[in-house]
Amino acid sequence: MTDTQAHDEAHGNGLGTRLNWLRAAVLGANDGVVSTAGLVVGVAGATGDRGTLLTAGLAGLLAGSMSMAAGEYVSVSTQRDSERAALATEKRELAETPEAELVELTGLLEGKGLSREVAREAALQLTERDALRAHAEVELGIDPDELTNPWHAAGASFLAFTAGALLPLLAIVLPPSSLRLLVTVLSVLAALALTGWWSARLGDAAPGPAVLRNMGGGAVAMAVTYAAGELLGAVGV
Repeated sequence: MTDTQAHDEAHGNGLGTRLNWLRAAVLGANDGVVSTAGLVVGVAGATGDRGTLLTAGLAGLLAGSMSMAAGEYVSVSTQRDSERAALATEKRELAETPEAELVELTGLLEGKGLSREVAREAALQLTERDALRAHAEVELGIDPDELTNPWHAAGASFLAFTAGALLPLLAIVLPPSSLRLLVTVLSVLAALALTGWWSARLGDAAPGPAVLRNMGGGAVAMAVTYAAGELLGAVGV
């Protein structure tokens, strides 16, 4: 493997990481839209009081965003711990059995399509430069300088969910009572169409089915919660 190939592979790994973060942000915003829309539309089925709608929407926004942030923090912290443990194991193996690790790296590079001679030479050069980095990137798919950060993940999830949740919240409390439900439904469906299209683009998939699934799921969620709200309001709960 040449220096340019090694650099390109590392660059590719970084690009993949950034795309995963972007996809997570889109999905987080989508969750914010759907969950908050379902909540406020359900409450709107029971009451038209603006203060009640605002209180319910804000409570749902804060609860959802904090839950997303906490869940992402725990998940990414676990991933980071696993990455650190894997790097520590690799470092110990390099110190104890360097020849075996060189053979392993050669085999991994052969698996990427290099001849044995070229793979051996590349493994030697990568080991001389930075053995731990070479094994981390080729064997583990980890960049030692760019381990996942749980605080970044938590903050991104919090902001993404909040951004998505603000749309149905504002749509339900700002318009006059006669238009608020219509404005909310149309706004939410438009937002879901956008997030569905963007998530499909990120995955190199056809946007049409993703958009329809996203909009359909959101529409069903709002219909079910609105019906439940109307039922509860009718029986005076």
